[in-house]
Amino acid sequence: MKILRGAVVLALVATVAIGAGCVPKKTEPVTTVPIADGTIDPTQWGKVYPVEYELWKKTGEPTPAGKSKYKRGYDKGEERPDKLDEFPFLALLYNGWAFGSEYKEPRGHLFMVQDQLEVDPGRYKAGGSCLTCKTPYAPILQQQMGKEYFARPYKEVLATIPKEHQTLGVACIDCHDNRDMSLKISRGFTLGKALEKLGVDGAKLTQQERRTLVCAQCHVTYSIPKDAQMKSTDVFFPWEGSKWGGITIENIIRRLRSNPPSGEWTQSVTGFKLAFIRHPEFELFSNNSVHWQAGVTCADCHMPYTNAGSGKVSDHRIMSPLKNDLKACQQCHTESPEWLRNRIFAIQDRTMSQFIRSGYATATVAKLFEMANTARTAGRQIDSELYAQARDHYEEAFYRVVFIGAENSTGFHNPGEALRVLGDAANHAGKAEGLLRQALSKAGVMVPKKVDLELAKYLNNRGTKKLMFKAEHEIKDPFAGK
Repeated sequence: MKILRGAVVLALVATVAIGAGCVPKKTEPVTTVPIADGTIDPTQWGKVYPVEYELWKKTGEPTPAGKSKYKRGYDKGEERPDKLDEFPFLALLYNGWAFGSEYKEPRGHLFMVQDQLEVDPGRYKAGGSCLTCKTPYAPILQQQMGKEYFARPYKEVLATIPKEHQTLGVACIDCHDNRDMSLKISRGFTLGKALEKLGVDGAKLTQQERRTLVCAQCHVTYSIPKDAQMKSTDVFFPWEGSKWGGITIENIIRRLRSNPPSGEWTQSVTGFKLAFIRHPEFELFSNNSVHWQAGVTCADCHMPYTNAGSGKVSDHRIMSPLKNDLKACQQCHTESPEWLRNRIFAIQDRTMSQFIRSGYATATVAKLFEMANTARTAGRQIDSELYAQARDHYEEAFYRVVFIGAENSTGFHNPGEALRVLGDAANHAGKAEGLLRQALSKAGVMVPKKVDLELAKYLNNRGTKKLMFKAEHEIKDPFAGK
């Protein structure tokens, strides 16, 4: 309850500080020059818009070190951490597919494809569908290849891109119309369809809505459904049953669990076929958060204005406000950067503590399922009703932990909702553990008070690179012992 009350106080502080309806000043209009249709090469766009182009290239540079508490990522002079080292319980929960082998923090947008090529190759076994958010050629490839775009092997699809652009990450054409530079939705086959499920008419989107939705083409969760041969058939956003401004974790989970083709992998510890949740920044932020209600967009915070000669342009370097000395925040907030940074860290500390605690609780349940499965194989009678109830609660906990773990703001995009989701995860995990302990006891299986997670087994010799656990990267519970 203390944590929940803290979240409410912080949310109220944020509300007062922002002010009702506070929206940063709009970008000053610039003279636009049309770019030839079909021009993907950003260097051609850069000849007309050199300032924005040079800022975009900076997404390939390391970010300042020591500014963010929990998202070190591609910081200058530091090794990029692996989430499996930062949160050891994830290595157990993700064991069974490549996310459990290597889960490095990404670099900037310039490296989107290159990061894929350097990670454990199991990470792009889903075929061409893995390129959907990574290359500006994705809309063309999907239109030309149809279903084959999703199903064909990743490197085969990559090879159809002009060689000089095969490692090109997100570029100008992903967000801008080439004729008048207006913001556009280039991923109609993913985001476009998802907006229809919410009852949103893409032709009637406001400029401010587009300043968020161009980011939501990729900074969302998605499912890669499989056919009987486990080949990818599509990329879709599990938004059915939700509404604009209210894409809830409950509806995301309901959609994933009720759609068998969304079962992308088999968790080795439990033997369960599961779906997955990936970087749901838009879903968390847009679900009635304080900043969403105030009319703030992704671009307002991650692309604030920066001086360019005698004028200003949106900063196309695109990074966390923390790593940009909170310049974006000061468009609305009058407090000092130090005060703002402390408020952000206070929110993130609470989220991080709850995430780690619910994560270990969920991992404990996974090991109890392993114990139950072993007992059943040995001939013990495990109560099927208790087992089924426990599995239901376990999967509800698992998807909530994954949701917050994959979301990249450590709760800041929506503090109250992040803590609610993690609180529910802990509750579901607790219920699942109780049911499994009861089932195991009925079967005559002794269960220790503290379950050994055997983390070393999952953390060491991971994947094709045989990665070993790096304890120096582990993130500890900031409220441990409190």
